[in-house]
Amino acid sequence: MSARMKPTMQTRSLASHAGGTARLHGGFHPGADAPSFETHPTGRLCCNLMDRIPLRHMMERFDYEAAGLIAGLEVHQQLLTEHKLFCRCPAGMYTTTHDGEMLRHMRPTLSELGVYDGTALMEFKTKKEIIYLLNHKNVCTYEMDDTPPFLVNQQAIDIAIELCLTMNMDIIDEVHIARKQYLDGSIPTGFQRTAIVGVNGWLPFKGRKIAITHVSVEEDSCREVSDRGHRIVWRTDRLGMPLTETVTGPDLRTPEEVRDAIVLCGLVARNTGRVRTGIGASRQDINVSVRGGSRVEIKGVPRAGYAVKLVHNEAIRQSNLLKLRDEMQARGFRETRQVRTYSSDVSDIFAHVELESIYRALDSGGRVFAVRTEGVAGLAQWPTQPHTRFLDELCGRIRVIACLDQPPIVLSGETMPEFPNRHKVIERVRKRVRQGENDDFFIVFGPEEDCRTAAEEIRIRFGEAIEGVPKETRQALFGGYTTFERILPGPDRMYPDTDSPASRITPERVAAARVRLRPAPWERIARYLSWRVPEETAHYLLRRGGAEIVDAVVERTGVDGLVAAIEIGQRAKALARQGIPVRNLDAAAWTGIFDLLADGRITREAVPSLATEMANNPGLSAEEACLAAGLSVLPKGEWMGQLNDITWDGYRGRLDTGRTLESPATIKSDADEKRLRFLAGKAMDRLRGKAPAREVVDYLRQRLAREVNQ
Repeated sequence: MSARMKPTMQTRSLASHAGGTARLHGGFHPGADAPSFETHPTGRLCCNLMDRIPLRHMMERFDYEAAGLIAGLEVHQQLLTEHKLFCRCPAGMYTTTHDGEMLRHMRPTLSELGVYDGTALMEFKTKKEIIYLLNHKNVCTYEMDDTPPFLVNQQAIDIAIELCLTMNMDIIDEVHIARKQYLDGSIPTGFQRTAIVGVNGWLPFKGRKIAITHVSVEEDSCREVSDRGHRIVWRTDRLGMPLTETVTGPDLRTPEEVRDAIVLCGLVARNTGRVRTGIGASRQDINVSVRGGSRVEIKGVPRAGYAVKLVHNEAIRQSNLLKLRDEMQARGFRETRQVRTYSSDVSDIFAHVELESIYRALDSGGRVFAVRTEGVAGLAQWPTQPHTRFLDELCGRIRVIACLDQPPIVLSGETMPEFPNRHKVIERVRKRVRQGENDDFFIVFGPEEDCRTAAEEIRIRFGEAIEGVPKETRQALFGGYTTFERILPGPDRMYPDTDSPASRITPERVAAARVRLRPAPWERIARYLSWRVPEETAHYLLRRGGAEIVDAVVERTGVDGLVAAIEIGQRAKALARQGIPVRNLDAAAWTGIFDLLADGRITREAVPSLATEMANNPGLSAEEACLAAGLSVLPKGEWMGQLNDITWDGYRGRLDTGRTLESPATIKSDADEKRLRFLAGKAMDRLRGKAPAREVVDYLRQRLAREVNQ
């Protein structure tokens, strides 16, 4: 056990597993069409947002340049390794069952400089009981912090080196493992092991360069199962999996640039062919600030498209918080200590109030507290994000730190819902807390100790509002909104890992990695566009690993690049949507298919059918699958003979014979084209994949001309 962390631990064997639904860390979804607090997909909602306000699908206009918006990324990408980063447990083995539980409590300790990290202190205030669900198939004593780490996984280091070289980075000479303190329970040790591999890189982006400050290799955290009150449950199957963290400079200026930069970083990672894909394999943190604001980290953005509204709303939020700062300073607030609060137990006043949430709190032994805050009348309704208010900022903070997660979490005197004798209750509370004309009061309910913590957090959050935008990590929610997750960590949470030796990166190792490098994604896209491949298809090939197959097929068979890209990028995509296991087709399989196409032994129309046959029967070669599916091209005389047997049976239009056509090429009228399409449809039903479609249509065009001229 590390001397830096002093968790208590109790391990229990389970005879059965109570299933838990993975969800976000609380959360809310503004809008009239939002689900109820109880049925929201992220669990119980965290605050009393205004359901009466509709969720707009169009973002309001905002001048990002005038606001001084800047943003940067931290892109986390799981690596495709056999083992975890610091032990030999299998990586990528997810489970839904567990064999045991582990209970811990986290406590902060001093850094090497003799100070506490602010985030660690905040997490300690939550007094969480942390439960870990363990499965013997994918965890060992290292994950439980009962065994020192193994030597760092060198396969992960090699992948990180390739990634760094693609991004024009300087590779460091020695990998030194550091510890990054986390007390939220996501890592049982209380810290994450991480190591920088490359620094000072760049990526081409919209005619300029964006800086890549560094790339680190680090171990992934646990998956959250549930978070209720003071008890949080984690599943440990993901814990310790190797991932890279790619950190950009603050070089992005609009939400759309943030989205495009995420896509670019994702293409760079996938271009290596050595990273994991799928839900959760890549996660982005977005750092956002405006002029006069502070760096705010939006945590856990799973898709690039979500970034646009998240960054847009955060820019609006920070601008509104700066206006709130000005308003508070205009009211005479200059320092945080000027915010004064007074709290009082008002459980007796609310004992018979018909509010279900408060009734449940009192019925379970909780209390109701009123917190008078001086000089803040009306500020609870101050807008922050679109359709949210400063009251929601208080809700988010109290939900996380005081662990009061029963909605609406916080009520203010100005937003008290309707109930019988509402006016009398409000007046009694005002008298009890001695509310002045410029004051406001807030109602919190739950365990008494948590209510007192909530009262203190109200004072702290209004104090922070005097200074503007607090440095926070915020959780990404549905609809492009965010909520408080924790105070933004500082440098005090980092310190060397004395359990892990340094690992040398030799020039020879870097040179070997450079030889393995694939062409950069932007180079590949440029080449595909020169082949007239649609840009969407080019990006799809890079995202899904098809680019390597296309390049191999073109090089080995000489087939037209556009044909290869369309068949592998578009046709195969359509087959996958039909449930065909096209992942069974590797470069060798596709090369065999296009060899037959180049030799004229199959038609292009037969490629999807042949690919389907080979995907369903991975042991077959292209020739064997072609014979099995009957896709070989017929001799010309044979398929022309079959065309002569096609009749007009079923045609509903007029044949209109007796006209004179100068040549088959003059068949251009709608009626003529309708006849041609009819014949071609019947022909391809019989000969699809067995005769060249272009030659079939040309032959039918000539036949139609002869029949019309009769």
